[in-house]
Amino acid sequence: MFENLNWWEIGVLLLLALLIFGDRLPNVINDGLRMVRNLRNMARNATGDLSRELGTDIQLEDLHPKAFIRKHLLSEDDEQAIRKPLQSMYDNLRSDVTGVHDELKDVAKAADLRTPGVATSTPAPTPPAPRPSYDDAT
Repeated sequence: MFENLNWWEIGVLLLLALLIFGDRLPNVINDGLRMVRNLRNMARNATGDLSRELGTDIQLEDLHPKAFIRKHLLSEDDEQAIRKPLQSMYDNLRSDVTGVHDELKDVAKAADLRTPGVATSTPAPTPPAPRPSYDDAT
């Protein structure tokens, strides 16, 4: 929490807090700690209530909507069925990006100005094979 503050800055903040709150500083610290404890207890009670209502063991991290759906509502088969169409699109996009990256490397190598007088001949790139579109697949 205070990783970007050094000891001098923390000392100045404590001195500033002492000047602002005076002899009420211990009471303010106690009130702050009590509030943090109450928030933790409320979160623990909420997860306990959800666990009892749903009949499963729920952790606080499971309350994120994506994690909740993945863990409690979808089976592995359902998750794979959802991922399958997106995986093929991802693979096609990745191969396209890899092809463009390789072509850019070839162009950069051919246009390298650090070695004057050396002519590099690169073969003309072959055009990629036409792919079926999404409309053809459906």
